[in-house]
Amino acid sequence: MPNLQIRDLPQDLYEALKTDAKMEQRSLTQQAIVALREARDKRRCDQRKELLQTLRQSGRRFSFTDDAPETLVNEDRKR
Repeated sequence: MPNLQIRDLPQDLYEALKTDAKMEQRSLTQQAIVALREARDKRRCDQRKELLQTLRQSGRRFSFTDDAPETLVNEDRKR
Protein backbone atom coordinates (compact mmCIF):
# COMPACT_ATOMS: atom_id res chain seq x y z
CA MET A 1 0.00 0.00 0.00
CA PRO A 2 1.41 3.45 -0.88
CA ASN A 3 2.58 5.83 1.81
CA LEU A 4 2.10 9.58 2.03
CA GLN A 5 4.26 11.96 4.02
CA ILE A 6 3.10 15.53 4.57
CA ARG A 7 5.72 18.13 5.38
CA ASP A 8 5.06 21.54 6.88
CA LEU A 9 1.53 20.65 7.97
CA PRO A 10 0.06 23.74 9.65
CA GLN A 11 -0.20 23.30 13.42
CA ASP A 12 -3.91 24.18 13.53
CA LEU A 13 -4.70 21.53 10.90
CA TYR A 14 -2.66 18.95 12.78
CA GLU A 15 -4.44 19.76 16.05
CA ALA A 16 -7.87 19.55 14.37
CA LEU A 17 -6.98 16.19 12.83
CA LYS A 18 -5.66 14.95 16.17
CA THR A 19 -8.84 16.10 17.98
CA ASP A 20 -11.08 14.47 15.37
CA ALA A 21 -9.09 11.24 15.56
CA LYS A 22 -9.41 11.15 19.33
CA MET A 23 -13.17 11.83 19.18
CA GLU A 24 -13.68 9.08 16.59
CA GLN A 25 -11.27 6.69 18.36
CA ARG A 26 -9.03 6.46 15.31
CA SER A 27 -5.33 6.82 14.72
CA LEU A 28 -4.07 9.97 13.01
CA THR A 29 -3.47 7.92 9.87
CA GLN A 30 -6.99 6.47 9.89
CA GLN A 31 -8.49 9.92 10.46
CA ALA A 32 -6.42 11.44 7.66
CA ILE A 33 -7.67 8.72 5.28
CA VAL A 34 -11.29 9.39 6.32
CA ALA A 35 -10.82 13.14 5.84
CA LEU A 36 -9.26 12.66 2.40
CA ARG A 37 -12.09 10.35 1.32
CA GLU A 38 -14.71 12.80 2.57
CA ALA A 39 -13.02 15.64 0.70
CA ARG A 40 -12.92 13.54 -2.49
CA ASP A 41 -16.58 12.58 -2.16
CA LYS A 42 -17.59 16.19 -1.52
CA ARG A 43 -15.65 17.33 -4.58
CA ARG A 44 -17.39 14.70 -6.73
CA CYS A 45 -20.77 15.75 -5.34
CA ASP A 46 -19.99 19.41 -6.04
CA GLN A 47 -18.96 18.52 -9.60
CA ARG A 48 -22.24 16.65 -10.15
CA LYS A 49 -24.24 19.59 -8.79
CA GLU A 50 -22.34 21.96 -11.07
CA LEU A 51 -23.01 19.74 -14.08
CA LEU A 52 -26.72 19.54 -13.26
CA GLN A 53 -26.87 23.30 -12.88
CA THR A 54 -25.19 23.73 -16.27
CA LEU A 55 -27.68 21.33 -17.86
CA ARG A 56 -30.60 23.19 -16.28
CA GLN A 57 -29.30 26.52 -17.53
CA SER A 58 -28.78 25.18 -21.05
CA GLY A 59 -32.54 25.15 -21.60
CA ARG A 60 -32.41 21.74 -23.23
CA ARG A 61 -35.19 19.33 -22.37
CA PHE A 62 -34.31 15.92 -21.06
CA SER A 63 -36.78 13.15 -20.42
CA PHE A 64 -35.91 10.82 -17.61
CA THR A 65 -37.71 7.54 -17.15
CA ASP A 66 -37.64 4.79 -14.59
CA ASP A 67 -37.20 2.17 -17.30
CA ALA A 68 -34.53 -0.45 -16.85
CA PRO A 69 -31.38 0.09 -18.93
CA GLU A 70 -32.11 -3.08 -20.91
CA THR A 71 -35.50 -1.70 -21.93
CA LEU A 72 -33.97 1.56 -23.09
CA VAL A 73 -31.29 -0.25 -25.12
CA ASN A 74 -33.89 -2.50 -26.76
CA GLU A 75 -36.07 0.49 -27.65
CA ASP A 76 -33.08 2.28 -29.11
CA ARG A 77 -32.17 -0.75 -31.23
CA LYS A 78 -35.71 -0.86 -32.65
CA ARG A 79 -35.38 2.68 -34.03
